[in-house]
Amino acid sequence: MGVQPGERRIALIGAPLDLGAGRRGVDMGPSAIRYAELEEHLRAALGIDTDDLGNVEAPVAESTETGDERARFLPQILELCDRVAQLVVQARAGGETPLVLGGDHSVALGTLVGMANAHGPGGVLWLDAHGDLNTPETSPTGNVHGMVLAAALGLGGDAFDRDGWTMPALEPGRLALVGVRSLDQGERDLLKRLEAKVFTMADVDRIGVERCMREAIAHAGGASFLHVSLDLDVVDPETAPGVGTPVRGGLSYREAHLAMEIVAESGQADSFDVVEVNPVLDRENATGKLAVELIASALGSRIL
Repeated sequence: MGVQPGERRIALIGAPLDLGAGRRGVDMGPSAIRYAELEEHLRAALGIDTDDLGNVEAPVAESTETGDERARFLPQILELCDRVAQLVVQARAGGETPLVLGGDHSVALGTLVGMANAHGPGGVLWLDAHGDLNTPETSPTGNVHGMVLAAALGLGGDAFDRDGWTMPALEPGRLALVGVRSLDQGERDLLKRLEAKVFTMADVDRIGVERCMREAIAHAGGASFLHVSLDLDVVDPETAPGVGTPVRGGLSYREAHLAMEIVAESGQADSFDVVEVNPVLDRENATGKLAVELIASALGSRIL
């Protein structure tokens, strides 16, 4: 049996980073999610206590050297991810479930490294419109948020190496992606060589989100940990307008909730991150509020 909602204690870690993205604004995502009353909602709906560890210090693009255009701002991003990883290890040592609030999806590398440092390489359920499996050699943009999953698999190259990190942070064959609908050619080529389960939106349309999620969890689970990484752009922009890189044709409101409810039913998730909320593009913090709802569903919130 998995951990029951009231037995969990959540460690909130803010990672207000937007150096990995091509559009500014996701650095305000942690504030938007907190402002949508995340802690209050989890306490009222589920009886879950939260331990807010605050925000890690994040550099500002205007006062930061871009560096290699193939992986822009990479040293600064890795430094922030290291701080996230240290807090994740601290949370796990205290018996808490880490919940990292992004920021762009680069911050997930810190979560995964922290979990791997604490437990050894694990598995990941990646809910995202994109594959995030580019490398500095294949990326068409040089944006690191599109390389983070490849890096966690140990495929990002020497530029992602860092002392004290358990890399690769993921076991081979413990990767599942759901909601994908925008892949670059380099990502397609890499996926042909990986033991990954990939459920595109076409798969969701054909067989339903429930079957996709159950098969994805079965594939990614069973390692030393299971991390759930939720990029809000997996949801259709009609429902989640305030995201860093919107792509039409995503999960509906109910599909997104059902996906998270199945995560909770599995009882297997050991850590979470919720990323790419961009208040600059949002409408009355609708996407920040949706993030709170989906987190609650992933932790056990139900209609009845």
